[in-house]
Amino acid sequence: MATRLIIGCGYLGGRVARRWLAAGDAVYAVTRRADRAPAWQQEGLRPVVADVTDRPTLDLPTADTVLYAVAHDPTSAKSHAETHVVGLTNVLDALPPTFRRLIYISTTGVYGDCQGQWVDEETLCQPQRPAGVACLAAERMLEAHGYGQRAVILRLAGLYGPDRIPRIDALLAGEEIDVPQHGFLNLVHVDDAVEAVLAADEIETSLPRRYLIADGAPVERGEYYAELARLVGASPPRFRLPQRETPAYARATADKRISNARMLDELKLTLCYPGYREGLRTILAGR
Repeated sequence: MATRLIIGCGYLGGRVARRWLAAGDAVYAVTRRADRAPAWQQEGLRPVVADVTDRPTLDLPTADTVLYAVAHDPTSAKSHAETHVVGLTNVLDALPPTFRRLIYISTTGVYGDCQGQWVDEETLCQPQRPAGVACLAAERMLEAHGYGQRAVILRLAGLYGPDRIPRIDALLAGEEIDVPQHGFLNLVHVDDAVEAVLAADEIETSLPRRYLIADGAPVERGEYYAELARLVGASPPRFRLPQRETPAYARATADKRISNARMLDELKLTLCYPGYREGLRTILAGR
């Protein structure tokens, strides 16, 4: 039986936890909220109440695998840098040194705007948004750390799945969508992202190592939202560009196409959803 530690047991981390529990592993999960602990215990998790940005609260268990999948809370006063750089630094300092593998969930936002060009793991990173800047800083800190030789970095494309189809409510309400019509979306279904995490835990290669996690089928925004509208029976989408100098504008205008060649070659994944159409149909069939 392996022991796993998940820091960020949310949309992605929670699904990874269930897979590890099903395999008979002991799974610890860090949460800032003590009120979550009873429900997590009922699911079989072993809660650890702590705040990654507050080093004295981190009394972490010994684990074979550590998954750092902390998402920034937009309602929190804490910055992206505190969530990713400070939080990850504190975790590395608090971890018992016997762990075998640390998997850090980063973002393809580390690249910024690439004018619609294909990017891979070696493409120059020039992030434009605070999230991308913070994740890149956390990556570099981790790679330079003494524990870097145990680290796998997964840069996730736009994560979607059950109960997570961005802007579907606006489409159903007939509202304008606050994204430009042109430019590429890069997506990955949460089920495939889970498989990437599991594969990253098992991969035998020289570390640290980075992987882009995407379906490898970038789609023009106009095409994607037109198909989503058709599938849900909504009117054709109407677009408006977000206000300049806002995070939404920087996110919407960061145009690139994500290659998943290294992921397929080294992690040996067979994607359940190699394109957005398959993913959307499956999700909507279960609504």
